[in-house]
Amino acid sequence: MRTFRTEGFVIKRKNMGEADRMLTVFTKEHGKIQVKARGIRKIPSRRSAHVELVNRTLISVYKGHKIPVLVEAQMIEDYDEIKRDLNKIGFAYHICELIDGLCAENVEQARIFYLLKKVFERMRRDEDLAPIIHDFEIQLLTELGFWNKSSALSARLDTKNYIENILERRLKSKSIFSKIS
Repeated sequence: MRTFRTEGFVIKRKNMGEADRMLTVFTKEHGKIQVKARGIRKIPSRRSAHVELVNRTLISVYKGHKIPVLVEAQMIEDYDEIKRDLNKIGFAYHICELIDGLCAENVEQARIFYLLKKVFERMRRDEDLAPIIHDFEIQLLTELGFWNKSSALSARLDTKNYIENILERRLKSKSIFSKIS
């Protein structure tokens, strides 16, 4: 099947050339995928608002010989309550960075998709985000097989350092977030 439709969260974007953008989308059926959005940065582009970071979007993708290309996008949920709060958007970027760094490409991970959906819904309603994010980190690490019973014994373990050891690099979102809070 050369064209497919799927629901996903936009977790990363990178500008390419004058008008294109490379999107990383975490989908229900395909896991983390890279999609090229041609002409998305042009002013008359009707798709640009649908593929903003953190949006849950229904996308149509054409899978050619090289990089899959975004054909159509329709926003399902924009999580505006999160985007209007500097504290919440900082945590949302942290979540996106974790998903991007820890999840393999093109591997179906529906449970992580629903975990991501659940954490954004909780962030939308609640104000005390630290326990929500900590729970998400533990659940994500457990689902991916990085967290086990011995890790759980030290539940107060600094998950930031644990994740940075797995990624073998420092988390960018945490350092940026600590500067603004």
